[in-house]
Amino acid sequence: MIKLQKISFGLLFIALFIFSCEQEDTTPAVTQGQTEEEIQKIIPSPEIDQIILQSLRESGDFLWMSQSDQLIWSALVQSDSILTIGYSPAEMETPNSRIGIESVQSPAWQESAQKILGMISETIERSGAPQLRIGNEFSEIHADLPFLEVKVVSLEVLQNLRNMEEVRYFEPLSYEFNYTLLNEGSDARYFSDSGCSNDPETNLPIVDYSVISPNAKASWNYYQMGISQAWAQSTGDNITVGLIDTGVSPNQPLLGGSFQSGESAPRSIEKFGTYKTGFWWWKRYDGPNDQCGHGTAMAGVISSPRNAVGNAVGVAYDADLISVRGTSDVIINSGNEKDGVAEALVLLGKRSDVRIISMSIGDVFSNSKVADAVRYAYNRGKLIFAAAGTSTSFTNWYGVIFPATMSETVAVTGIKEGSGYQRCNTCHSGSQVDFTVVMERAGSENKPLTLALSTNDPSTVGGSSVATATASGIAALLWSKNPAWNRDQVLEQLKTTSDLYPSRSSQYGWGNLDAGAALGIY
Repeated sequence: MIKLQKISFGLLFIALFIFSCEQEDTTPAVTQGQTEEEIQKIIPSPEIDQIILQSLRESGDFLWMSQSDQLIWSALVQSDSILTIGYSPAEMETPNSRIGIESVQSPAWQESAQKILGMISETIERSGAPQLRIGNEFSEIHADLPFLEVKVVSLEVLQNLRNMEEVRYFEPLSYEFNYTLLNEGSDARYFSDSGCSNDPETNLPIVDYSVISPNAKASWNYYQMGISQAWAQSTGDNITVGLIDTGVSPNQPLLGGSFQSGESAPRSIEKFGTYKTGFWWWKRYDGPNDQCGHGTAMAGVISSPRNAVGNAVGVAYDADLISVRGTSDVIINSGNEKDGVAEALVLLGKRSDVRIISMSIGDVFSNSKVADAVRYAYNRGKLIFAAAGTSTSFTNWYGVIFPATMSETVAVTGIKEGSGYQRCNTCHSGSQVDFTVVMERAGSENKPLTLALSTNDPSTVGGSSVATATASGIAALLWSKNPAWNRDQVLEQLKTTSDLYPSRSSQYGWGNLDAGAALGIY
């Protein structure tokens, strides 16, 4: 015992020593290497947050590149000073359409990246600003996406970047907006209803499910969405869905060894983790395991097996699933979460077997790194469903969240059952919504069934999160029946068989998806 304690204290001393040395060299303190004039120009975080809030209220988004260099620089020096810089060959007219198609390792792309780094190095050396480091490197150039990252506290660097034709964007990686401002100081997280909780419910009303062979529970909304009817022709066999979320629970055997049991055909589930914990000077992958509950719930909605243990059955219960833990919760707001989600999109984008990507996650404003990763997957033929947004308190004014705002994604939100269209109590709507899913009971406000973190008893989940996972499952049913189709054909069939087609609502898109109609059942 004494020997172990000595080793532990020794390791702790070494860690603290390394940390202190790194801090001396790289701490982004606002007084280090800055002139008195620069220090006076720093915009405090509360003022930055108010500028972000005003932009969200006026336009529904906030773009760093539309802001002044002073504001971006102020956000940098009040976070970890890491600047993300998107690049492209200067002569390329539509670089976003080439992401994922052209290799960024080609000479033309790499020359652009090196030209930017050369300017940064020269500017820092000339101005006498500190040359900070990410780990042991001056910069990091992503291997698959056209962006690089560098630690800077020089305002002049930003000013010079603004004038370079090779620069598509630059923005602070880790500045975090104060979300409590969204509802005047209250808790304005937009977790899917109860957020990270995912406890089993042992006393579900019998009207909220139907028992189907061999002894599984089909959620109450399946028949209303044509899912139960569609199972006569397709159950999602030979289709792989990629899920980017908080991972899946290792304590849920139905997403483990029992994934291919009961009436679910031989199939596979794979689990990855691209989310890292820690700081820029020491990070580690956090693994594939769900520590929140949200990812487990989404996986259950998409492809929980049709089993005999009384569990909730998934929409596409014969589909293969790849779960990627890209974030710690549903908000993509920290630098680590932006990194994790971007890496998850690249991972799934490279997989030839993945046809559908489900993202019941997002943020209130855009992030260019994640947007590049979305384009990477999209340009490789993936059908990407994204949640329009779920709030606990500010749905009265806020519209569709990112990345559901992107044209490369299919935005989905949830509505209540019954005639007419009324969004669920916590769901967002807006002009960028493409489809809706019935996922909230009238009167009782009960939600659809899914898998809990453990046990066979179902849990329930709501918001645009469950709507998005349901839409992904419906797409898997359709694609399984028509394996030779491409993404555009699948999307067109979903559109033309939806409830409101050929009209499009300004708030609800093409309206409710109908799996039975899409598969030609009726």
